[in-house]
Amino acid sequence: MPEIIINGSEGRIEGRYHHSEQKGAPVVLVLHPHPLYGGTMNNKIVYRMYHIFAQNGFSVLRFNFRGVGKSQGKYDEGVGELTDAATALDWLQLQNPDASTCWISGFSFGAWIALQLLMRRPEIEGFVAVSPPANLYDFSFLSPCPAAGLITQGDKDDVVNEDAVAKMATKLGNQLEYRPIAGADHYYRGIEDELGNIMHEYISQRMADFKQKRKVRPDRKRRQLPRD
Repeated sequence: MPEIIINGSEGRIEGRYHHSEQKGAPVVLVLHPHPLYGGTMNNKIVYRMYHIFAQNGFSVLRFNFRGVGKSQGKYDEGVGELTDAATALDWLQLQNPDASTCWISGFSFGAWIALQLLMRRPEIEGFVAVSPPANLYDFSFLSPCPAAGLITQGDKDDVVNEDAVAKMATKLGNQLEYRPIAGADHYYRGIEDELGNIMHEYISQRMADFKQKRKVRPDRKRRQLPRD
């Protein structure tokens, strides 16, 4: 899990990167919660997401938004943070030019930024959004949603309203999997393992389906030419 430094528009962006040893491994970017409310790349949910993706064969990058940790700059109300995410994704793709697929993921504020980046980068084919703050930010940009993904939300969350997330998920259609989690607050305290299992099952199944679709079919037998 080496520390990496990326050159961003405001200077240094601090990150942690796991490089998969698999040839053509998929890549994913993991985004953290709100910088002004203690959100960092070392948040427990972000850290868990990072390792679940790594366990599923991904090359994974998580990083601190501007003004957090060693990352330079200051909070920019989501505009600069989206730029940071795009810069980080560029770096990740540069390290993995043969990646088989590209995903995005995020927790809370990070989920809002992640889904905005999804709409701007057509190469992103999957996402995991944990507790996207549908009651705090406008998510109408997702109509229609260009890729399949997973959204999780706790029904005891006092920050993000579960009804608002459920309503948003319904609008996004059948390619979205929505998983409300009973008893979970915003930080999934005491339910981290259940959240982890849901994410792992979704990611592993999606990747199994992806590999099956990409599998090269055996060549058909050539027709025998008539002998002279």
